[in-house]
Amino acid sequence: MRTDQAFRLAERIPADFGEVIRTRRSVRHYDPNFVLSREEIKSLLADAVLAPSSNNLQPWRFLVIDQPEDKEKLYPIAYNQRQVLEASATIAVLGDIEGYKRAGEITRIAVERGYMTEEFAAQQRERLVSSYGSMSTDSLKRIALIDGSLASMQLMLAARARGLDTVPMGGFDHEQFIEAFNVPDTYVPVMLIAVGKAAAEGRPTARLAVDDVTAWGSF
Repeated sequence: MRTDQAFRLAERIPADFGEVIRTRRSVRHYDPNFVLSREEIKSLLADAVLAPSSNNLQPWRFLVIDQPEDKEKLYPIAYNQRQVLEASATIAVLGDIEGYKRAGEITRIAVERGYMTEEFAAQQRERLVSSYGSMSTDSLKRIALIDGSLASMQLMLAARARGLDTVPMGGFDHEQFIEAFNVPDTYVPVMLIAVGKAAAEGRPTARLAVDDVTAWGSF
């Protein structure tokens, strides 16, 4: 049952950005009684897909794991991390190395919305399919992993803006995950993200100073 009646399913969440980025924590203990509806999860994903991507090809794909039997299946694959069972859902972020093949669909929508002319769209489609189609699989994977990571961070910030908690997980058996959940051959796992309501706050973490990680002009 729902434990937070103040959850807001708004397209625009009037949250202070500074507070969002400073209160986001990697939470590993969740209230198992807190349930997110699929409409609420779709609202989070609608914010996540506004992230930037290489040539706006949006190669991210999401698999939402929110049913008890699927959580149990994921649990050993995710090395028995309890948040997989307790969180409202775990969202697997995947990258489609053949995402460029949807360039026609993306440019068609852009033309319909008046973002580009049909002539420019045709040129764009031809250029993208030609350039990405000639790339190596390793290059396409790198692009998909970067773009998928951008969407992942946006998803976590969108969750925090709604008063929700998350934890990103890179520690899971990728091959077993692909087999267990029938992941298409062209998809590469980026990370798992548990989302829900914290049962215990995430620990604050120490950060290096900006001057310790920044160079100007050259190293």
